[in-house]
Amino acid sequence: MKASLNTQIFIAVIASLLCGLTLQQIDIDSSVYKKTIFVCGIIGNTFVDLLKMILIPLVFTSITVGVAHLRHHHNMHQIWKTTLVFFLFTSSIAVFLGLGASNLFHLGAGLDIHLFDTELQKFNTQSLTLQEFTSHFFHSLFINPLAAMVHGDILAVVIFALFLGIALIVLAEKAQTILNMTEELLAIIMLIVNWIMKVAPIGIFALLTKLVATQNIALLSTLAKFIVVVIGTTLFHGFVVLPLVLFAITRISPLFFFKGARESLITAFATSSSSATLPVTLRCAETHLKVDKNIAGFVVSLGATVNMDGTALYEAAAALFIANLTGIELNLLQQTIVCITAMLAAIGAPGIPSAGMVTMVMVLQSVGLPAEAIAILLPIDRLLDAVRTVVNVEGDMIGSLVVQKLTKLNQ
Repeated sequence: MKASLNTQIFIAVIASLLCGLTLQQIDIDSSVYKKTIFVCGIIGNTFVDLLKMILIPLVFTSITVGVAHLRHHHNMHQIWKTTLVFFLFTSSIAVFLGLGASNLFHLGAGLDIHLFDTELQKFNTQSLTLQEFTSHFFHSLFINPLAAMVHGDILAVVIFALFLGIALIVLAEKAQTILNMTEELLAIIMLIVNWIMKVAPIGIFALLTKLVATQNIALLSTLAKFIVVVIGTTLFHGFVVLPLVLFAITRISPLFFFKGARESLITAFATSSSSATLPVTLRCAETHLKVDKNIAGFVVSLGATVNMDGTALYEAAAALFIANLTGIELNLLQQTIVCITAMLAAIGAPGIPSAGMVTMVMVLQSVGLPAEAIAILLPIDRLLDAVRTVVNVEGDMIGSLVVQKLTKLNQ
């Protein structure tokens, strides 16, 4: 009897941890280590590239069809409003958790910043003020949709898909042919997603093996307190706060949710990308969690672009960590500014190279912290990114369940 995809992925995770830990015991200059990491890199990158290959058409068709099927302006407005309120609510909780944990555990206090001179010397910061970030962000929303698709500007594709979906509602029967074609394209893309998922265990095994094998143990031990607190707080938000919100509003069991969302959460951890994981997330939301495909297409696709609880929490905690490390005490007003800026930065900045690093720099500069200090976080960012991406993706799926429940109650 063939094992289910969930079981195959679980076995791949366990095997990758064992292989990664074994590789850590091997000399990094040996041919075995180099060849294994090289092969894992090719396989893992190919899996991620397969997911990215269908990302843009999936986002475009799922949002267009989702919005068009809402049919009534009032219903669409209700879903849009509920989605944004939920995203803002959970992101606010995440930011306050990040700041609270940093204050409680005094992250960075007692560490000598000179320990990180090598990292600081290698890093060249890219400055971006809040005004520049805002200008870039809004400029990236409304651009040529074909150019957005070519360059992978997901948020711009989302905006155009929203407009197209609304136009299909207004034109109704006059545009039925276009709607039918879009529905058929979405069905084809979801079939391709199912094909890609057949090789997911292999891709996840390769990605996690390389992640575990290439971690710098010495640096991890130096920053152990920061890593443990940030991961612990992020997991608390993901495995306590969000499930409680889900249960309080929908009465859906956290056990049922995690069982249905497992494929997506493991893929998110392996790829460290909400966008790359989107095809899997949509599949889980619609197939396993029984979210209406139109609501899932809208909420999950939008969330993969703008809803980043884990990122917001991390950037708030990292700002206080760097403040303590450099001996700068942030007052209540400055911490409030960090909260607001971290929430804005978590939305992302499409079209800006190295957007994640740029937005982290923006958070630091908002309260006068040295932007160069971000170099300290770069060597451990891959590990932390994997964890916060899991929570980002989880928030999108929980959001779709909450929106479905609230909008049905009010219809």
